[in-house]
Amino acid sequence: MNKLGGVIILLGALAMFASNTLYVVDETQRAVKLRFSEVVESDLEPGLGWKIPFVHQIKYFEARRQILDASPEEFLTVEKKRLIVDSYIVWKVDNVEKYFTATGGLERNAQILLAPRVNNGLRAKFGKRTVHEVISGEREELMKELTAELNSLTEAELGIHVVDIRVKRVDLPSTASEAVYARMRAEREREAREYRANGRELAEGIQADADRQVRVIAAEAYRDAEKVKGEGDAIAAATYSNAFSADAEFYAFYRSMDAYRKTFGNKGDLMVLEPDSDFFKYLKQSKVGKN
Repeated sequence: MNKLGGVIILLGALAMFASNTLYVVDETQRAVKLRFSEVVESDLEPGLGWKIPFVHQIKYFEARRQILDASPEEFLTVEKKRLIVDSYIVWKVDNVEKYFTATGGLERNAQILLAPRVNNGLRAKFGKRTVHEVISGEREELMKELTAELNSLTEAELGIHVVDIRVKRVDLPSTASEAVYARMRAEREREAREYRANGRELAEGIQADADRQVRVIAAEAYRDAEKVKGEGDAIAAATYSNAFSADAEFYAFYRSMDAYRKTFGNKGDLMVLEPDSDFFKYLKQSKVGKN
């Protein structure tokens, strides 16, 4: 029993010694070795290492990219227009020793130091551009310029590499928004009135053209009809002329008979003529023939 207890004590002592003398740096971490709070070895390699107990300390930092969601800030454009800008920053530790010296290895301190530098850079960039440029026209170029300029500062002072800066949202102050929306509504109403006026003008033009075409088509149709009718009458007259010229006496007789039929078509018809009128020429001849 005494031997077992001794083994357990020995194993415990070895485990304590190992925990105080060995350390592990993960691949997702950056680390520095301190000797009484002074950096003696920076940017430790991933893997297993050793240290002197109670003399050395290992400080670990996140090696992967981190995101700082900055608070919305109010900036002025070159036209003195106020804009509320909501942005975020993607960053990572670049120089471990500088990062530890500047921030004490605390992410919160890094964010406190990084945020005002980004805001100052955005304020300077927005102050040189119009509202249109910062909202859509030159936003991509603005972010690239600011990222490059800020990197030269943060890498030298904080050991931080700024990967990217992005503007999530750009808003107008509430009082300005109402005025802008009112202007937008007035502009849209003006455009709507113009569209309606242009539509009415176009409709009237189409209607007038359609009426003109109707009149032209009707006139041309009447002309063509009269022409066809005239040609038909001419053909009919020629046909009658050719037919009756073969026997003029028969034609005169036929015409007289047709006149009698039309004149005495009704029983109540009455005509007053002299007895020797030419109208009764063929009737007289018929009477004479019977005698």
